Amino acid sequence: MEELIKVEIKNDTQVVSARELYKGLEIKRRFSLWVSDNFKDFIENVDFTSVRKSTVVNNGAKRELQDYAITISMAKELCMMSHTELGKEYRKYFLELERKWNDPQEVVKRGYAILQNENARLKIENQEMRPKALFADSVATATTSILIGELSKIIKQNGVNELIVDEKKIVMGPNNLFKWLRFNKYLISRKGTDYNMPTQKAMKLGLFEVKESPKVLPDGHTIINKTPKVTGKGQIYFVNKLLSENGIQKER
Repeated sequence: MEELIKVEIKNDTQVVSARELYKGLEIKRRFSLWVSDNFKDFIENVDFTSVRKSTVVNNGAKRELQDYAITISMAKELCMMSHTELGKEYRKYFLELERKWNDPQEVVKRGYAILQNENARLKIENQEMRPKALFADSVATATTSILIGELSKIIKQNGVNELIVDEKKIVMGPNNLFKWLRFNKYLISRKGTDYNMPTQKAMKLGLFEVKESPKVLPDGHTIINKTPKVTGKGQIYFVNKLLSENGIQKER
C-alpha cells in the first residue's frame, strides 16, 4: 500500500500530522481557519494534541509552526468533512491502516511488547489503581479490547456479584455495570450523542477506546456508529478496583 501520509505511534496510538493531512487534502483555506472550523467537536489530549514543528523559510532561517498530532479516528472524520474525492481516498487509506493495526497477530505483538515493558512496572501509578487483590488471572494478560458486557462477565467470574450505586446495592450485570460506570464518571451520563461514551478522565487513564464503524442508511447517507470498548489496562483496572471495593482477596 502506497504511503499517503506519515504515521507515527504515540502512547500505542497511531497519529498523523494535521498540517500534512491539510496539505494532502489540498484545503484552500488558511490552516488556522481550517483548524478553528473543524476541531471544535473534538477533545484535546484525546483526539488531538498540540505540537510545534520547525520549517526552513526562504532566507534559510527556521520558523516554528503550530501543528497537531491527530488520531487516525479523528483523521477519518476530517476526511469525511472535506466532502472531496481526496477526502474519500485518504479515508480509505486510514481504514486500511486501522484494519492492519487491529489484525490479531499485530495486536498480540503489541500486547506482548507492552506487557514486557509495562507490566514489570505496574506497581500502579496512583492509590486508586493499587488493588488489594492480585491481578485477576482472567485479565492479567489481556491485550485486546472487549465490550462492557463481556467485562461484566469477567468481574462476576472473579466473585463480584454486587455493585454500589448511590449507596444502593445492585446486582452485577451488563446494564448495571453501565449504570455504575456512569455514576462513577467513567462514562458520560448526559443524554445525547455522547451518552455512554468514555469521559475524558477515563480516556486519559487509558481505560477505554472507541471503535467506529460506518453505516450506510437507506437514503445513501453514511453515519458513524461508535462503540466504547474496555482496553486491557481498563480490564485490569476495573476488576481489581471492584475486587478491592468488595473486600475480595484473589488467590492465584
